Amino acid sequence: MEQSNDQSLRLAVLIDADNASRTAMRDVMAEIAVYGTPTIKRIYGDWTTPNMASWKPILLENAITPIQQYSYTTGKNSTDSAMIIDAMDILYTGQCDGFVLVSSDSDFTRLATRLREAGKKVIGMGEKKTPSPFIVACDKFIYIEVIRAAAKDKAAKPEPAPEPEAVPAPAEGTKAGKKGKKKAAPEPPAAPEPEPAPEEPQRKVPPEIEELIAGALDMIADEDGYAFMGELGNLLIRQQPDFDPRNYGFSKLTQLIKSLDRFEVDVRQTSNPHTKHIFLRDKKRK
Repeated sequence: MEQSNDQSLRLAVLIDADNASRTAMRDVMAEIAVYGTPTIKRIYGDWTTPNMASWKPILLENAITPIQQYSYTTGKNSTDSAMIIDAMDILYTGQCDGFVLVSSDSDFTRLATRLREAGKKVIGMGEKKTPSPFIVACDKFIYIEVIRAAAKDKAAKPEPAPEPEAVPAPAEGTKAGKKGKKKAAPEPPAAPEPEPAPEEPQRKVPPEIEELIAGALDMIADEDGYAFMGELGNLLIRQQPDFDPRNYGFSKLTQLIKSLDRFEVDVRQTSNPHTKHIFLRDKKRK
């Protein structure tokens, strides 16, 4: 997604093992690297229970530190308090510029709000079942299902096969050419039928998202109705933290905008021949 990401941003990644996907952790860590450098990586759970054993290879692969928290009472999630206490300790030490909270639990809503009040950037990651209060409490919220789908789609794209090298035919005057007249060359085997390309992700933008874009565009448009695409992307996230073009089958905001007939896209060349700025305006705007 087109937005100004600070790659030097120091991030504390705190993971709720009771509400995080084991199989998606590699994709989650790759996504976090887009927004900054994860300097602290911790995961909270009761590691004495047998069902937590499958986490071990995942933690070793991603260099995540497990934090032990016993379940004092059956049915109660005691990892929440341990994760919240650690987050506040990290906040006061000033070691990080932002936090990544990996959980689908709404109990972290107040934590996200408090961290933002302290001027820290908060990125939430969870499943689509995550309650709305936790989503809107974050600066940005990313759905794990969308991350996994994007990673699978990228892995499923077949690499182009190398073209066979052309072999020159022997001249008629040569010995090989004379032999070629006596005996016809065998026909090459039939090429196997190419496998069908993977289906394109569903690309359908709901009407409410189109109106969200139009409303945000109207807020920042100049006198001619044009707005800078990068500024629009940042405003959309501030208005709706879980806004992501990948939710609707697009890898970039520009692709999503171009799929809608309502908006006009204008690509402008800058003084740098390698840099172009993208502007857009709403055709319905009077």
